[in-house]
Amino acid sequence: MSLFLDAWNYLTDGANWGGGAGIDHRLLQHIWYSLLAVALSAVVAVPVGLVIGHTRRGSALLVGFANAMRALPTLGLLTFLVLLLGLGIIPPLLALVTVGIPPLLAGAYAGIANVPADVVDASRAMGMTERQILLRVEVPNAVPVMLGGLRSATLQVVATATIAAYVNMGGLGRYIFDGIGLYRYDLVLVGALLVAALALVLDGVLAAAVWISAPGTGRLTRTSVESTATSVVTE
Repeated sequence: MSLFLDAWNYLTDGANWGGGAGIDHRLLQHIWYSLLAVALSAVVAVPVGLVIGHTRRGSALLVGFANAMRALPTLGLLTFLVLLLGLGIIPPLLALVTVGIPPLLAGAYAGIANVPADVVDASRAMGMTERQILLRVEVPNAVPVMLGGLRSATLQVVATATIAAYVNMGGLGRYIFDGIGLYRYDLVLVGALLVAALALVLDGVLAAAVWISAPGTGRLTRTSVESTATSVVTE
């Protein structure tokens, strides 16, 4: 019980907020690392997932690639990247990208692949090109699933971003690694609680985004088809 009390006292002590080593600064650092990693993962994973989901080609290769990336030991990969590239933000970012790519890739592919075939066929019958079908029909219908992939990737990256402190970077992982080194397990608990709280907040925000993107069963699909048909007739 004293461990939790010590952690609570640390969190509520105003002296631990503000400054370069303050809780707020390390929280912002953690969010920044996570956003960078998720953004880089999306740049790589989403276009590949969209293309494979639309063409239905290479799905077996995609599954194998995603499973291989999930199997990579993140801390071991980070150590290898540091030996290869040196210290700095690049090694932890690359290690976090391997965590973020699989759920984003799976979300983009599954979202496009699960668009009803009759919707796609109707779009082709209206004379739409493959690019128009992908961007105007499939992507709008796939948004809820794609956001689900983003939600999963964000949570995994936020939880794993503590490894940045392993190579002398900032973030909430500093409390965990510094606490272990100093035998201050209340600091370890502080870091764990802050990471968990951040993950819960982001999960709530992204869960709301998923809910908003699909307000009712079939409603988004009907809206997308109707708007697409209207735009094609107008053009």
